Amino acid sequence: MARKKSKFIRRIGVFLLSILLSVSLTLILQWHVVQASPTPHSQLIQQGKELYQEQRYIEAVNIWQAALKAETDVLSQAMVLNYLSLAYQELGQWQQANQTINSSLDLIRKSTQTKPAKLILAQALNTQGSLQLAQGKAQEALNTWQQATAIYTTAGNVQGRIGSLINQAQAQQALGLYLQARKTLLQIEEVLEQQPDKQLQTTGLRSLGNTLRLLGALDDSQRILQRGLNIASGISKHELSQTLISLGNTAYAQGNKETALKYYEQAAATATIPITQVQAQINQLNLLIATEQRQKAVSLATQVQQNLTKLSPSRTTIYASINLAKSLMQVTKQPEQSAKLLATAVRQASSLGDRQAESYALGYLGGMYEQTQQWSNAQQLTQQALQLAQAINAPEIAYQWQWQLGRIFKAQGAIKPATAAYEVAFTTLKSLRSDLVAINSDIQFSFRETVEPVYREYVELLLNPGINLEPTQQQLKLARQVIESLQLAELDNFFRSACLQGQIVPVEEIQQSAAALIYPIILPDRLEVILSLPQQTLRHYATNISQNEVEQTIEQLRQNLEKPYTTPEGKTLSAKVYDWLIRPVETQLSQTQVQTLVFVLDGSLRNVPMAALYDGQQYLVEKYSIALTPGLELLGPRPLRQSELKTLVAGLTEARHGFNSLPNVGEELKAVESQVPTQVLLNQTFTSSALQKQIESLPFSIVHLATHGQFSSNVEETFVLAWDKPVKVNELKELLRNRNQTTSEPIELLVLSACETAAGDKRAALGLAGIAIQAGARSTLASLWSLDDESGARLVSQFYKELATKQVTKAEALRQAQLSLLKDPDYRHPIYWASYVLLGNWL
Repeated sequence: MARKKSKFIRRIGVFLLSILLSVSLTLILQWHVVQASPTPHSQLIQQGKELYQEQRYIEAVNIWQAALKAETDVLSQAMVLNYLSLAYQELGQWQQANQTINSSLDLIRKSTQTKPAKLILAQALNTQGSLQLAQGKAQEALNTWQQATAIYTTAGNVQGRIGSLINQAQAQQALGLYLQARKTLLQIEEVLEQQPDKQLQTTGLRSLGNTLRLLGALDDSQRILQRGLNIASGISKHELSQTLISLGNTAYAQGNKETALKYYEQAAATATIPITQVQAQINQLNLLIATEQRQKAVSLATQVQQNLTKLSPSRTTIYASINLAKSLMQVTKQPEQSAKLLATAVRQASSLGDRQAESYALGYLGGMYEQTQQWSNAQQLTQQALQLAQAINAPEIAYQWQWQLGRIFKAQGAIKPATAAYEVAFTTLKSLRSDLVAINSDIQFSFRETVEPVYREYVELLLNPGINLEPTQQQLKLARQVIESLQLAELDNFFRSACLQGQIVPVEEIQQSAAALIYPIILPDRLEVILSLPQQTLRHYATNISQNEVEQTIEQLRQNLEKPYTTPEGKTLSAKVYDWLIRPVETQLSQTQVQTLVFVLDGSLRNVPMAALYDGQQYLVEKYSIALTPGLELLGPRPLRQSELKTLVAGLTEARHGFNSLPNVGEELKAVESQVPTQVLLNQTFTSSALQKQIESLPFSIVHLATHGQFSSNVEETFVLAWDKPVKVNELKELLRNRNQTTSEPIELLVLSACETAAGDKRAALGLAGIAIQAGARSTLASLWSLDDESGARLVSQFYKELATKQVTKAEALRQAQLSLLKDPDYRHPIYWASYVLLGNWL
């Protein structure tokens, strides 16, 4: 019960309170455009704006509809229709939002194209773009916002231009166009640098900093927001407090809780607007709880509750009430008080006609009853919340209540309805993929609490359908599909865009007659494994062991593998993991023609090389070729042809950008040259632009980068080092995939021979999978830890020799190269050979 409570407590998180802060700058500036001429109904229009800004959307709609009926000026009608579309979007009324913005655009285009008309057109285009992005049409949104930017630029409207450029960057990110998004944001920064209006500069920098945070560029976000803070200090306390909250959100995203807490404290102390103070205080409260400062949290919770009662109902106050309710539950352990706050939030949302806020309030009230095990109330409220979310076509909200229903059914032992509810939640999440980025970017920061558990808990139900019941083949296939989908979702979260659309190759279509596929799945109380053998039904087996013990064992094993001497503990740990994953099916594997084991690894298991698992007498690599894959996301798997072994090799031997020299890289490059036709870029000639030029001009099948690099769970900290700069994972995509303009063939093999996983990062191997995906290569050979000595050059030389002279798969070539070191007494320890892993196509 305690574990379930903690999940609910964290589920809302800081992100609900940052919704207003993450609103596009365009919406902040929507009201800047001036009408062509004053009309008798300007007062009504202004009244609607004020209601909209107070988040009283239904009332704003009613006022604007009255203004529209009475208005005779065409441009004024167009502007009111534009405002109506914005309000309908907030209410989730997508059909009305589309109708009103289309009507607005029709009126503008039929009118005389004066400067005011063009500015209103740009404003309407911005509104249309936000609607398109909200509906998952990122490319259409980008095109629309580019039109708006062009109009604002021609008209010299700096505010509108900045807002539409920020929107462009968000659409580019959703499309996976990372470098373009960065260029757009750099353009905004340059415009703001030259802006004499300090108020606009502050607002612009804050919006830019918030956008950078949502795109994952946390260091840049902190830098921009700090500049904004310096300017805001001389303008107004309101601007200062807003920027401090943004800085707190960025510090929180960076994992700097104490720094974030200080920013929130300062924001609350300087706030001049009550709702801003409440926002800062609730974020502060959440962090006091997270840092276990209970006494301060209790005191602050009482103060926030008093402040909330003074605020008029709005979406922001409703979300604040929800956040306060979950915080009170954690610090006071009094569900009645929290339930009362949530019930008030439900009533307020209903009175405002705000179905999105009402769905959230009902759902979290249902979650409160779930905690107190009042199952009937919990189910009823959750179903109401789900109906509202579905009515406004908000799948990013609906999946949360589908998941909650599944938990409620499961807790009562109703396995079939629980499984059905989880299936719907899983299907909804799969359909969202890119929309989770475009619609609700803040959810990125709580992926492990709000998305990942849906997959794991669903797999748990599929593999344990009831007491004394074994899963059917259909359930095993579905469990395999779910765990592969989790791998995709993790990569989407890593990149902040759906990066693998259209690349799925079902396992049944892969010529893998000599390969067995092994899917380990880490659950809270056991380790499940699904095994797929050629032309056989799926089977599964489990070890009753806690997730904590699995992770501790893996961490200790990794530490022992990196020690340059053999210890009994290391082999004992390696044998322990072997017993979990391989021992139960040793006989079945030996009775088949299986030559290759392909692992779809889960969680911390990705951080250790499967080749080093030990059966008591032999390492696993002595019996099988081994490959890894993130759910068989392969680019047309096929064997590598010896006639195509043309290699581009780039490396650094000298110290650069704070990284040590790699003197043995020279020997490694010579070894590659001795085995296959090679073009070399070394030191000064290995720049990012030179690499791109070579890849575009010559048809290399292999790209070999012998240089420092790091794999991390943070996309900003995943890179390979060129002479001129670190090339981040998202830039690597642009460098390597531009060859698509000259050839449709992907790179067959990307080799990263001196890279390593980030120290202390349990999910660092996500970065390895990320680089493999972004490179667009069929296969990636990389090292989990870096050893700059003769052993690396020897392994690489033998690997290429196997590829060039023998008809073997890439997995077998790696195996033979590893065995050549394993058989040498000087290099028998796994530290010298085990770090190299093959990801992707093993053929």
